Amino acid sequence: MATAACSLPHRCLLPLHLALLAFLLSAAPAAEAWTGEIRGRVVCDVCADSAIGSEDHALEGAEVAVLCITKSGEVINYQAFTNSEGIYSVAETMPESDRWDSCLARPISSFHHHCTRRGDAHSGVKFTYNKQSGNSHNVKAFLYKPANVPLYCS
Repeated sequence: MATAACSLPHRCLLPLHLALLAFLLSAAPAAEAWTGEIRGRVVCDVCADSAIGSEDHALEGAEVAVLCITKSGEVINYQAFTNSEGIYSVAETMPESDRWDSCLARPISSFHHHCTRRGDAHSGVKFTYNKQSGNSHNVKAFLYKPANVPLYCS
């Protein structure tokens, strides 16, 4: 009468499964990673002249939405807030085949006590994202203006 090498058959299969998994992982093609970044600024246009000048200042805490469509057709929505220098940034690492194809950045709100009205005629900036991995796309500054323009601007 022959005796089995393993008293529990499922324990005998574990080394076989691990070897098969290791083979499949080593044989699978690795997806190339791609990293993209979108950056921009939000500024208080104090004189409401649609130009950034010495009287203007960065808006901290302003909210910006960035919507991107990937090459595979997925829509990804990002939310960003500006830092003390008025700069916002969104970044993502993904497979090269799913990288951003086109994006729309738009200002959502400003929490500054004076500069709360959007100064831009456009609600957002659409662009094609054609940067290589690791490079940033810079969006033009979004402007907010005060409800009441100071007298020195006249």
